[in-house]
Amino acid sequence: MNDFKSGFVGIFGKPNAGKSTLLNALLHEKLAIVSPKAQTTRNKILGILTEKDYQIVFSDTPGILQSNYKLHERMMQEIEQVKQGTDVTLFIMDIMDDIAENMALVKQFSSKVPILFLINKVDKNKKERVTAIEEKCKKIEGIRKVIPVSALNQVNLDSLLNEIVNCLPIMPAYYDADTLTDKPMRFFVAEFIREKLFFLLNEELPYHAAVLVRQYEEKNTLTKIVADIVVSRETQKAIIIGKNGSMIKEIGQKSREDIEKFINRKVFLELHVKVRKDWRNNDLYLKEYGY
Repeated sequence: MNDFKSGFVGIFGKPNAGKSTLLNALLHEKLAIVSPKAQTTRNKILGILTEKDYQIVFSDTPGILQSNYKLHERMMQEIEQVKQGTDVTLFIMDIMDDIAENMALVKQFSSKVPILFLINKVDKNKKERVTAIEEKCKKIEGIRKVIPVSALNQVNLDSLLNEIVNCLPIMPAYYDADTLTDKPMRFFVAEFIREKLFFLLNEELPYHAAVLVRQYEEKNTLTKIVADIVVSRETQKAIIIGKNGSMIKEIGQKSREDIEKFINRKVFLELHVKVRKDWRNNDLYLKEYGY
């Protein structure tokens, strides 16, 4: 065990670049929720991969964006905290995204920490685009290697893992071998419910919503969960409930299915919708909802 390697690896990039999909693919486990909409991730999520000769502690971070609310400010603070404690930086870019914008962002990372620049969704485009990005990366100090990947289709992830391990220091494991994350079960329950809002509701509404798990109780034959979906306005509450309760019923059903898969138990899920005006700018509400 003298040559066992261990370290912290931060996953950074713009919203919807594929950070959460990458984390799930590397762990072979759905820890981070994903949706086609940008800014789905709000909290740093720790995912731990332990093998015979190494342990990688991944941090999936929110997408880098301009802060318009106190909620956004909290999200950007989480990114800065992860930056300070990483042994390896993974910067991930959607191959179709603006090259200059991504180059400007990756320059903000310390060149003292090795940067692996990932070009994601390579199955969508030609080699010429990859080559153009690689040429730009050569001019940036700190980028150790450019790796084309497809997080969704798990293309080139073995090569990525090898590069990460090469960059890690020789250190004992930080966590027990069977630990997958540092987040409590209530966090994942709330995230599964919030994910359904992104898939089932219109463009803007999910960004106004938070989920708070009020009760998580393991009974003999099932797990009872009571959760609040919190929105900013009464009109949003009406949309989430839907005609004759049809939308809240669908949100509940799809959430319950995912939660049952995750905990491998039957679940009784009870959902309520609460209105908290302008909660995204309220420090007390943000703290209560885990931000």
